[in-house]
Amino acid sequence: MHPLEQLRDDALREIEAASDEQALEATRIKYLGKSGSISAWGEQMKTLGKEERPVIGRLLNETRNAVTVAIEKRAEILRSQKESVALAGIDISLPGVTVPSAYSGYSGYSTRSIALTGYSGYLPLERGSRHPLTQMLQQSIQIFRRMGFSLADGPDIEDEWHCFDALNTPPDHPARNEQDTFYLPDGRLLRTHTSTVQIRAMESAPPPLRVIAPGAAYRRDEIDATHSAQFHQIEGLYVDENVSVADLKGALEFFLRELFGPETDVQFRPHYFPFTEPSLEVYMRSKALKGGERWIEVAGCGMVHPAVFEAVNKARSDKAYDAEKWSGYAFGLGMDRLAMILFDIPDIRLFAQNDLRFLRQFA
Repeated sequence: MHPLEQLRDDALREIEAASDEQALEATRIKYLGKSGSISAWGEQMKTLGKEERPVIGRLLNETRNAVTVAIEKRAEILRSQKESVALAGIDISLPGVTVPSAYSGYSGYSTRSIALTGYSGYLPLERGSRHPLTQMLQQSIQIFRRMGFSLADGPDIEDEWHCFDALNTPPDHPARNEQDTFYLPDGRLLRTHTSTVQIRAMESAPPPLRVIAPGAAYRRDEIDATHSAQFHQIEGLYVDENVSVADLKGALEFFLRELFGPETDVQFRPHYFPFTEPSLEVYMRSKALKGGERWIEVAGCGMVHPAVFEAVNKARSDKAYDAEKWSGYAFGLGMDRLAMILFDIPDIRLFAQNDLRFLRQFA
C-alpha cells in the first residue's frame, strides 16, 4: 500500500470517529490544513521524477477528494444530531412567556430558532385557527351528517369516463366544451367536479345510497374576483325508492336555513345539466346577510338522469341501479361561493393568498 493510501484510510477512520464538530475540524486541519499531512504531499510533488509525478498526483487528488467528501458528510450528520438534541428539549405544550428584549417586536423568531440561538425560553404562543374554507366545509359536512349523509372520497386525478362519459356528457356534447380541463400526458385529467365521486360510490355500493363528496375541483376559468382555476365543492347524491323533487327541495332548504339562518328564502329555477332531469338552479336570500334582499345563485341540482344509472350498471355488470325501481337526486354546492356569502368576502383570490391580516379575521 502506498503511504498516501494509508494516509487516506487513517483520515477516514478519524473522520468517522469524530464525535462533535470541534473534533471534526481538528481532523480536517490535521490532514487538509496548510500544514496537514495530505497538503504536505502536494509540496513534495516538485521533488518527484517525471515518470512518478503523474501517478502520485492522481493518487493525491483521489485521496484529497475522498477525505473532503467524508468530512462534508460527517459534518452534515453532526449538524442533524445537534439540531435533534436542541429540539428534544422543547416542550411545545408549555405556555408562552415574555420574549427577552433582544427579540421583542420581531415575530420572525420561532421557538425552534430561539432554542438554537441559545435562548432557552419560549415565545408567546399564537393560537392558530381554521381557514375560512375549512370552516365552511366542516360546518356543511356537520349539517349533512345530521341529515343522514355519509362521506365519500375519490381521486383528484380522474379519467374521462368518470368525469364526463358516465355523467351523460360524451365527447361531442356541447356542455363538455365548458368543462374540458387540465389534461395529463397519459390522457387523465384533473376532475372538473366532485360528481366523479358519486359515480365511484354507485360503482362500489348498491342502493339505497346517501353520500356527500367534498373536495377540490379544477377548471380553466379566467382568474378574477369570483372565479378560480381551483375551487371547492360538496356534491350530494341520494338514491332510494320513490325519491322525488320534493325530497331534493326539502334537503337543500334545510341545509341553507341551517347555514344562513331560519329566515332564509330559497328559490328553485329551471336549468339544464346533462346528468340530471329535471335540472334546477338554487337561489337564496337572507336578511341576516349583507344585501339580504338580493337573490344569489348558490347551487345546481336535479333528479339523477336515467342515462347515469345505465352507465353505472354497465360498469358494475349488473342491474343494481334499475331506473324503473330506483330514483335519486344530486346537487352541487360551491364552498368558496358559500364562504364568500356567509363571511362577506369580496374576492375569491383572498382564500389562496395566505395573508395573515385576512386570515386572523376568522380566528
